[in-house]
Amino acid sequence: MKNRLRVLRAEAGLSQGDLAGLLGVSRQTINAVETDKYDPSLPLAMRLSKIFGVPIDVIFLDDWIPPELPNG
Repeated sequence: MKNRLRVLRAEAGLSQGDLAGLLGVSRQTINAVETDKYDPSLPLAMRLSKIFGVPIDVIFLDDWIPPELPNG
């Protein structure tokens, strides 16, 4: 899933290590999220939302389009 985490982190003046420390995760976790190698858990996504003061869907961009529901 694409995300804007790197941009938001840079705008806040935080290193990957700084953000990891705030969240209680490893710097490698932050790197994996930023490089689209790992989709964070819902609790981690919610914490990121709180730290940056934006809704989750501003951080994580999902281009999935749901199929039409059958009539019935």
